[in-house]
Amino acid sequence: MSLQPRSFSLLPEVIKNLMIINGLFFVATLVANSTFSIDLGNYLGLYIPASPLFKPYQIISHMFMHGGLMHIFSNMFALWMFGMALENAWGPKRFLIFYLVTGLGAAFLHLGVLYWEYFSLVNQMSASDVLDVKTYGSEYLQSGRNYVDSNQSTLNILLNMPTVGASGAVFGVLLAFGMMFPNQRIYIYLLFPIKAKYFVAIYGIFELYNGFSNQGSNIAHFAHLGGMLFGFFLIQHWRRNREI
Repeated sequence: MSLQPRSFSLLPEVIKNLMIINGLFFVATLVANSTFSIDLGNYLGLYIPASPLFKPYQIISHMFMHGGLMHIFSNMFALWMFGMALENAWGPKRFLIFYLVTGLGAAFLHLGVLYWEYFSLVNQMSASDVLDVKTYGSEYLQSGRNYVDSNQSTLNILLNMPTVGASGAVFGVLLAFGMMFPNQRIYIYLLFPIKAKYFVAIYGIFELYNGFSNQGSNIAHFAHLGGMLFGFFLIQHWRRNREI
């Protein structure tokens, strides 16, 4: 399949709209917090289904929520930096499909890992301790407290700490850039050149290492890996069918 030539856009349509939507969600979060003392992250962030705070729409909504200015800036900058060439090459429809599939794939792998941690903890705890966390844990976290018992403390974070951010989809975009433009040079700190394929490989290994060695971290390393994994399979599927 041959791609029709397109004029190159520095701010393609899908990326532009994704940046606008993420920006609107971020501003709404700030306004709701400062004006009404409502943390939208508690409603639109992603909880595991075992949590009483879980809602099905969170599987989508968490992708547009961010925990701070640097969080949203780094994600949107990476989306633009690596996604620009992809959307120009693929067109808006295919790029949007890729972005959503990798974002959802990241969420599913992340939830799978959290569920494994959840059941491992529950099997070590008494039913009364688990019930206590499910009943009161959210209130403790909102007031800046947590349980003294390490198992209850970890379980409380698993159940009542939401995951937010577009990082899973952005890592999928990063993986795609490395596969589609493997020899394109990326300049780290604007000084040190490295080919995209090596940059992606190193980043993937880094995320895998941190996913296993930094369990309990507030960074969703397996969500990042999920975005890369689903991105890899989707590109391979398109290549087998000669769609790209």
